[in-house]
Amino acid sequence: MSKHGKKYVEASKKVEANKLYSVDEAVKLVKETSVTKFDSTIEVAVRLNIDAKKSDQSLRGSFVLPNGTGKSKRVLVIAKGDAATKAREAGATYVGDKDMLDKIANENWFDFDVIVATPDMMPELGKIGKVLGPKGLMPNPKTGTVTTDVVKAINDINKGMVAYKNDSFGNVHTIIGKASFSEKELKENLVYVINTIAKAKPASVKGVYINSITLTSTMGPGIKLDKNTFDI
Repeated sequence: MSKHGKKYVEASKKVEANKLYSVDEAVKLVKETSVTKFDSTIEVAVRLNIDAKKSDQSLRGSFVLPNGTGKSKRVLVIAKGDAATKAREAGATYVGDKDMLDKIANENWFDFDVIVATPDMMPELGKIGKVLGPKGLMPNPKTGTVTTDVVKAINDINKGMVAYKNDSFGNVHTIIGKASFSEKELKENLVYVINTIAKAKPASVKGVYINSITLTSTMGPGIKLDKNTFDI
């Protein structure tokens, strides 16, 4: 059985296992319990009362965090003609069409973080869906990555757009910032994420929707939040 490091053990002592923390308390504590030498990523895990096997209860979408993510992303735009020109002007890291898709398929090339594609290119992308899908790289209209407005998509990603979807257990995990963010910035991002997920409640879900909310830093202990401190 693996053992946690000394820093983790010390950080864990600051967290009461059975306590539900307020938003302000949790944000302050997640910064204090960041144990890495690098700038830790702060994430939230939301356990939902949904049946992930039912398509009408699955969650998938995207949002732009008020204060960004603290991470820059390499954007690959798959487009032709005017859309490709606009993508280059907007600062996309890579722009191309079938040439880029062939590079991914033949060279196992993944020097990018997100793909934005115009609708007309989706049939070509579909041919390598088995490669992109498992890596979570397949563009989707629900996340704003299949669009005719590639400039808006690139700008949103650069501002801190985050795509999210529930896992097979009905949980949603997403980044809300970095340990170097101020408590105010982390709180604003956290509240925005929870409000967004709350508003996305599937119509077929009855009763309690959000079961629990947990905040954590990279390799840090989990901090359970009191749902009642959110206006949801």
